[in-house]
Amino acid sequence: MTTNSLGNVSSRATSRAWTPPFPLDLGAVLGRLRRGPGDPSFSTEDGVWFAANTPCGPGTVHITRTTGEVLAEAWGEGGPWLLDGLPALLGADDTVDEFVAHHPVIAEARRQRPGLRLGATNRVWDLLFASILEQKVTGVEAFRTWRELGRRFGESAPGPKPLKVPPTPQRLLGLQDWEWHQCGLDGARRRTLINAAQVAHRLEKAAEMRSRELLEKVPGIGVWTSAEVAQRAWGDPDAVSVGDYHVAKNVTWALTGTPGDDDAMMELLEPYQPQRHRAVMYLEAAGLRRPRRAPRFSPRDYRRF
Repeated sequence: MTTNSLGNVSSRATSRAWTPPFPLDLGAVLGRLRRGPGDPSFSTEDGVWFAANTPCGPGTVHITRTTGEVLAEAWGEGGPWLLDGLPALLGADDTVDEFVAHHPVIAEARRQRPGLRLGATNRVWDLLFASILEQKVTGVEAFRTWRELGRRFGESAPGPKPLKVPPTPQRLLGLQDWEWHQCGLDGARRRTLINAAQVAHRLEKAAEMRSRELLEKVPGIGVWTSAEVAQRAWGDPDAVSVGDYHVAKNVTWALTGTPGDDDAMMELLEPYQPQRHRAVMYLEAAGLRRPRRAPRFSPRDYRRF
């Protein structure tokens, strides 16, 4: 690792090169960290950039790929920590080699995407924050609120890219009612987010313990939210997003030709345990989604209420 000796901690950069010993689809692995278009903490301009809260403070990392080597440059107090976690972030600890496809459609999706892996950020808060915003609303609503909260209350990210670090629990706990309202957040998700922010320091242990159950102790956090965090925080290959409006219908349609509910999906996925989420991920990556016949839900804008 090399360190530039010029500038303060925000402008000083550290770098690392790493050669993955496996096929790697860099965009697909890191793309799961992006929360919609205009995500203020994520950019795909000239590689992948993202800003994050770390145990050492805020950090920004820029990741690019040459023919075989991954190059990463990082800024801020959390920069070295992000570089240390680069292999895990890109799926070095993933158990993909243990996966066995029991359906031809999944086997083919896996064959076509050998570089698709589950990465691990090994941090909970940023992911939990975003996942709570996505509870029981359309993606349009959730991404809009994520952008508003990030742009208004996130710290400017260290480094040359004009990104925002997601707001910390302390920052969110200091917001006034009118500030929440201006960002379009309804009461139920706000209460859950405040509940999580109050115990955020304890919830970081979930990544170390690989425990969805710890997250679900927080009022308002259920199996869907804990699964969304587990998939990204510690690369949990079995954390299926049960309760999602689309996932069960898409999985059952892809495997049987008929859309079904969560129970039907979990019955179909039973042979894949403990890698059920990976089976879903392959189907999603292959673009296998049921045909849409009903009109889409119209997003609500809580700022108008």
